[in-house]
Amino acid sequence: MNRRNILSISAITALGLAMVPGSTVAQQKSLKERLVGTWTPVSITTKRPDGSLQWGPSPKGIAIFTDNGRFSESVMRSDRTKFAANSRLQGTPDDNKATTQGTIVTYGTYSVDEAKKTYTLRIEGSSYPNFEGIEITRPVTITGDEMTATNPSPSSGGPPSQAVWRRAK
Repeated sequence: MNRRNILSISAITALGLAMVPGSTVAQQKSLKERLVGTWTPVSITTKRPDGSLQWGPSPKGIAIFTDNGRFSESVMRSDRTKFAANSRLQGTPDDNKATTQGTIVTYGTYSVDEAKKTYTLRIEGSSYPNFEGIEITRPVTITGDEMTATNPSPSSGGPPSQAVWRRAK
């Protein structure tokens, strides 16, 4: 093969690599690299005993995964009512029940198992005290700016559920 053909092949190869879509390059990142960032919920399928959605049709919240292995996650119903007393210390039993059942906050550390496509949360603190000190492993897929995580054992009981999150912009 002569020098001109080698240069032509090199130029075509370089041009082809330059045209590879960004998503292909992103897929080469590790699961942990793609998980790091801030996410907002799109939908969560956790059910209450009566069959209604635990977090309602439009859950609110945030999940943050840092590159040094820390996480914080807050999820709440978007249809929670305000306290009549305008003080969180003076909520009625119904106010407090709705808040407790309609909000969960957790934080701690996490690790990723690239081979199993899971992340494990080590919960240090939670608005649901029974979670403190436990580990929860969740299968996860990330495609572009969307993450789907399976919760194997929702704190409200019932079967596994799925949470779809979108990367915050």
